[in-house]
Amino acid sequence: MSDMNLNFIFRRNQNNRFSIETVFESLLPEFNKNATISKTFLEFAGAYPMQLWRNLKTKISFNDIYHVTGDVHYMAMLRGNKSVLTIHDVGSAYQGGVLRRLYVGLFWFWLPAMSVKQITVISEFTKKELLKLVPFIKSKLTVVPNPVNLIYQYHDKTFNAKCPEILIIGTKNNKNIERIFKALKRLPCKLHIVGILNEEQMLLLNNLKITFSNSSSLSTLEMMKAYQDCDLLCFPSTYEGFGMPIIEAQATGRVVVTSNLGAMKEVAHGSACLVDPLDSISIQKGLKKVIEDDMYRNKLINKGFQNVKRFHPIIIAEAYMKVYNTVLNT
Repeated sequence: MSDMNLNFIFRRNQNNRFSIETVFESLLPEFNKNATISKTFLEFAGAYPMQLWRNLKTKISFNDIYHVTGDVHYMAMLRGNKSVLTIHDVGSAYQGGVLRRLYVGLFWFWLPAMSVKQITVISEFTKKELLKLVPFIKSKLTVVPNPVNLIYQYHDKTFNAKCPEILIIGTKNNKNIERIFKALKRLPCKLHIVGILNEEQMLLLNNLKITFSNSSSLSTLEMMKAYQDCDLLCFPSTYEGFGMPIIEAQATGRVVVTSNLGAMKEVAHGSACLVDPLDSISIQKGLKKVIEDDMYRNKLINKGFQNVKRFHPIIIAEAYMKVYNTVLNT
C-alpha cells in the first residue's frame, strides 16, 4: 500500500469536549504506518453563521485526503472531491425551531453530503438515521465503528454486591439520569456521576437520599480510574450515535447495563444487560439482576471481553484505510 498524506480536521480544542479527538488519537499509531499525518484544529467554536464563515476561511494544507472528523461537518465543503466526512450522530438536525433545523440540515448534512467523496458513520443505527435525513448518499456511505482506546485494560476488582459503586457517564437529557436515580430508590449503592449536574438533578438526588460523588472534565487517565473503581456501568441512554462507555467499561472488566435500543444494543452485541430506558422499573430490575446474580454478571463480563475485540484500533484503522484508498482511486 503506497503512502498517502492525511489531514485530519478537528473542531476547536475545548477542555470539556474531547471524545472525537480521543477516537482518532487512538488510531494514529496505525495510520502512521501507511501515511503522513497532519492535524488542523479550527479556531472558532459554535454553530452561528459568523463562526461557520470564519472557520471556512481557515488556511488548511490540502493533502491527498482531507478528513473532517466530526461535529464541524460543513468543513467538508472546502475540498469535497478528496474529502472524507465522519458523522457521529444526527441528533442536532432535529433540535430547536424550524429555522435552526433548516440551517443545521443544510450546512451540517445536505451540503457536506453532496460535496464529500466518502462518508463514514460510527454505527448501523447512525447509518439508518442519516439515510432518513439525506437519502441520496447511500453509495458513498460506510460504517466504521469507533475504536476502543487501548489504555482501557482489565483491572481486577472484587464485586461489591452489598453496596456497589455504580458509574454514570454524562448528565445531558439523553443520558436519562433522572430515571436512573428513580430506579436506584431503596437500592443500596453509591454513585459516581461524571458530568455537570444541574439544580434539578441535585435536588432529586438529595430527595431520594442517594449517596453520590460527582466529577467533570476528566482526563483519559482519570476516566480510566473511574472505570477501575466502579463495580458496574449504568448507561441506559435514550439516544446515542455509538456509546463509547460500553466498550471502555467492558475492556476494564466491568459489567454494563445499557439500553435495549439503537446504537447501544448494536454496540453491546449481546454482552450487556439490556433495559428499557424509558422505564425506571426496567432499569431497576436490570441493575438488581447484575448485582444479585453472580453467574449472570460474570457471563456478561466474559462476553464483554470478546465484544471489545471487534473495536481494536488495528481493525478500525484498516477500515478507514480502505475508505481513504477508495477516495484516492476514484
